[in-house]
Amino acid sequence: MDVALFIPCYVDQLAPSVGLATLRVLEHVGCRVHYDPRQTCCGQPFLNVGATREAARLARLYGACFEKAEAVVCPSASCVSTVRQRYAELDPGLESACARTFELGEFLVRELGRTELGSCFPHRVALLQSCHGLRELGLGHPSERVYATAPEPGVTESLLRAVEGLELAWPERPDECCGFGGAFSVKFPELSVRMGRDRLRALAATGAEYVTGSDMSCLLHLGSVARREGFGPRPIHLAEILASGLET
Repeated sequence: MDVALFIPCYVDQLAPSVGLATLRVLEHVGCRVHYDPRQTCCGQPFLNVGATREAARLARLYGACFEKAEAVVCPSASCVSTVRQRYAELDPGLESACARTFELGEFLVRELGRTELGSCFPHRVALLQSCHGLRELGLGHPSERVYATAPEPGVTESLLRAVEGLELAWPERPDECCGFGGAFSVKFPELSVRMGRDRLRALAATGAEYVTGSDMSCLLHLGSVARREGFGPRPIHLAEILASGLET
């Protein structure tokens, strides 16, 4: 499959290793990967503060970059959620490109039917389920929902359980927000840090060496809190775990 790679602006600037890991994983499963250097921010920060005109301009650029792609894959649940949930409101002509945009984990599991990639990561890892991925993309199972029977493991959990040597740990209140929330952390920094500190304590209580998830923004937030507080597991993106141990 021909796949266009969509790298969020904060990954490009603050965590480029996540983009490279995503590329490695996609090539490992047989995808032909393309990158359009015109791409930029998905526009989520603008949408969060009501700047729809600026967001629409970025949405149209997204459409121009990816209108011919068979699939667009992005290592960020929140950015994918923005594209799929909000772009059609800004420009109905973008619906087709939006429907072909996937978070890395859901693309592997739901589109390619892959969970076992040959990854190896012999560490105890706690899972941070980001709010957008959990509730807008359905990558897991929110605790507020009532299920008639026990649901199958979520997308991210399925991938992690297939990694050789990885021991998955679940924090207390497994789907509680880390406090980042994009513009929320800028408008309410004290509350954001308090939420992050509380989440960090729960993650540290699992004895995990690392904390992973599908949103590097949340992981960067927790990592900054951990550095200030002097405790907590190291943040690592899902793509970096999946790329670990793969044959070149």
